Amino acid sequence: MNGTSDGAGAVTATPAAGVQIPEEPPHGLGVSLPPADAPAKTEGTFPYAADLWAEGLLWAAVLRSPHPRARIRSIDTRQAVEMPGVRAVVTHEDVPGDAGHGRGTADRPVFAKDEVRHHGEPIAAVAAEHPDTARLAAAAIAVEYEILDAVTDPQLAFEAEPLHPDGNLIRHIPLRFGDAEAVGEVMVEGLYRIGRQDPAPIGAEAGLAVPRPDGGVEIYTASTDPHTDRDLAAASFGLEPEQVKVVVTGVPGATADREDPGIQLSLGLLALRTGCPVKLAATREESFLSHAHRHPTLLRYRHHADADGKLVKVEAQILMDAGAYADTSADALAAAVSFSCGPYVVPHAVVDGWAVRTNNPPSGHVRGEGAMQVCAAYEGQMDKLAAQLGLEPDELRMRNVMATGDLLPTGQTVTCPAPVAELLDAVKEAPLPELPKDAPEAEWLLPGGPEGAGEPGAVRRGVGYGLGMVHMLGAEGADEVSTATVKVSGSVATVICAAVETGSGFSTLARQIVQETLGVEEVHVAGVDTDQPPAGPACHGRHTWVSGGAVERAAKMVRTQLLQPLAHKFGMSTELLQINDGKITSYDGVLSTTVAEALDGKELWATAQCRPHPTEPLDEGGQGDAFVGLAFCAIRCVADVDIELGTIRVVEMTVAQDVGRVLNPRQLRARIEAGVTQGMGAALMENLRTTRGQVRHPDLTGYALPTALDAPEIRIVKLVEERDVVAPFGAKPASAVPVVTAPAAVASAVRAATGRPIGRLPIRPQAAVAQVVQQ
Repeated sequence: MNGTSDGAGAVTATPAAGVQIPEEPPHGLGVSLPPADAPAKTEGTFPYAADLWAEGLLWAAVLRSPHPRARIRSIDTRQAVEMPGVRAVVTHEDVPGDAGHGRGTADRPVFAKDEVRHHGEPIAAVAAEHPDTARLAAAAIAVEYEILDAVTDPQLAFEAEPLHPDGNLIRHIPLRFGDAEAVGEVMVEGLYRIGRQDPAPIGAEAGLAVPRPDGGVEIYTASTDPHTDRDLAAASFGLEPEQVKVVVTGVPGATADREDPGIQLSLGLLALRTGCPVKLAATREESFLSHAHRHPTLLRYRHHADADGKLVKVEAQILMDAGAYADTSADALAAAVSFSCGPYVVPHAVVDGWAVRTNNPPSGHVRGEGAMQVCAAYEGQMDKLAAQLGLEPDELRMRNVMATGDLLPTGQTVTCPAPVAELLDAVKEAPLPELPKDAPEAEWLLPGGPEGAGEPGAVRRGVGYGLGMVHMLGAEGADEVSTATVKVSGSVATVICAAVETGSGFSTLARQIVQETLGVEEVHVAGVDTDQPPAGPACHGRHTWVSGGAVERAAKMVRTQLLQPLAHKFGMSTELLQINDGKITSYDGVLSTTVAEALDGKELWATAQCRPHPTEPLDEGGQGDAFVGLAFCAIRCVADVDIELGTIRVVEMTVAQDVGRVLNPRQLRARIEAGVTQGMGAALMENLRTTRGQVRHPDLTGYALPTALDAPEIRIVKLVEERDVVAPFGAKPASAVPVVTAPAAVASAVRAATGRPIGRLPIRPQAAVAQVVQQ
């Protein structure tokens, strides 16, 4: 029997004569099971936080700083308090507990006290009987500012006066690997700048806080890490964690830590103050000003190689702009430094990385943080090195690719599958797209579209490559534990796990795991709240690995409970029994019954944990086994560039990815395509612009996002299913690594088309205008 891949891991079989192909099973791992909430989302009935309501509801509004840096001389709330319909006004004086919060480092105040450190920082919050009243009251709060000089250039943060009590330097990692004095026969240098990409969620942040009779509060919001949010809120409110409950509502898209914790804290304080439910639905402007963005990064690189193109040494300086507060910048820096050489074998490396505070908007977790910035830089270096040596860019990369058993510059051995050469070969050998025909009906194919001013004769086509890598789960000693409970009653199973469904497909995966393990088709995944044991944040593919692993272990424990009585009755071990399509059979056919009959009205349940092997922090030389596992991707980009106008059209992105195992082909394809598109946005258009710390046009008019018309043809030519033996199911994260790789591939294609260096993302039109060659 022959088989052909559809590009998403599914195989279309071509049977020999007389051979009957069994139909795809209706459920279980490896099947494109649709999400259970898909009908509600498409029909508009899915409950998001912005849709919530409660009896006696009050509305909240937040007053935010119009300045990137200023000293607060006074805050006068009297006019706001006296407005009809206003029920409460809170400032820093009304925070009863710990005033600091933050994902990684608790250095951000709930409300600014003595000084505001970025444009949009919260100063006060209002609860009123009508949303318009709340907004008017917030605007009526009089704040006297002494405007201070904002530090917005991260290079100046080292010498500037302290912007925060903890200082301006968040972390410095000096990585030293091999011989620092080694040099190569050929050397290339480059300077790279990566812009501030915003997560731009589909729905802006929203939440509802409801006071409890015991003096506590319940917060309903689209949290992606509810237990951390609960603990931050309890500390700020001066309550015990048990007195605060976070209930997760529908998450309208999550390409980062979805929510702004500050909104939840304001809501909780107002609910506790008024004794009434309080709701806030952020405007798009508030969303842009409040949540974390991708770290703008300045990178200086020097690559050494021998005459054959083998890398000898990489030297790099990486400076990450954390904005006003630390958040997860220390973690992002660790990823950037560790992956600064890319998926290549580099015998010697000298890398210094810094993350610093400025008065720019806050930076934090966004897909592929740290890894995306360095990928754009080291791939730019590989293009320069190939040109210097007279080699094809793909050939130079192939001479240096990493494989299992090689070392990262952190000294960690790559023990997981690392099929980088296979991925690169797959995209390199894929057929190139046809050139557009010189016909009027094909004008829309030109950069700029049918209304563009360009001429077909000025369009050049470029082909570029990108190789990227990301780490799985948390790093540097993070305790990645998750807990899950599986219950079975009658013909229905229920999964209870605090892993938030952010679009990663976890709730569908949990159903598939239970279906395959227990043979029960109807599986429900319970809603998430903090009454359940913690499962950790929804990032780095951790819920597929850790939470999925916990669900699998719990389901197997229930399976044992189900099969043990039957095995004992028939004098055999449970290993000799199997469950398929709701039926239990023995290896010899003596036993055959249904799961429902074996349950006989009983309810079975089990709770299990999954905790991967431990990691360790990087030491003072940047060395250590800091990562649980790695995932890799190769992308070939074909782009058409108008070399007179600098307009760019990405024609095709050809993708080969290391996925470990395909668990849901349709969902996997969707996540890869979404990741490629997000990465293309970072390469060509997405940049939250600021002027001396002031955010310019914080809306979806001023912040350009790729639409369906901008998205290129995305061809997934290979999914390498080489299972990671230490991961449950052997699967790897799917969406972060194409986000990391795509910008580098786009920049590489534009370099090929124009001959320009392209050191800044997003690519400006003037950077893509080719130099005029005198005839």
